[in-house]
Amino acid sequence: MKFKAEIDVMPLDALLDPQGKAVTSSMKNIGLDSIDGVRIGRHVRLFVDAVNQEEATEKVEEACKKLLANQIMEKYSFQVEAV
Repeated sequence: MKFKAEIDVMPLDALLDPQGKAVTSSMKNIGLDSIDGVRIGRHVRLFVDAVNQEEATEKVEEACKKLLANQIMEKYSFQVEAV
């Protein structure tokens, strides 16, 4: 079966996010004062062949831990669905 994973990788809340801070400042500069606390991360979509959803989830988890996220500085979340 083929599965699609949608993965979000974000900096840990305890760490500074220079990109997010720059965007937050820019929001104020263009008159969007009500927007605050911007955090910049990345979104990854991938497809995986697996026997079932459990196996697909395990493969995506392994990919996140080994390659897609630096667990010292980032957190991740994902959803896996059959396609």
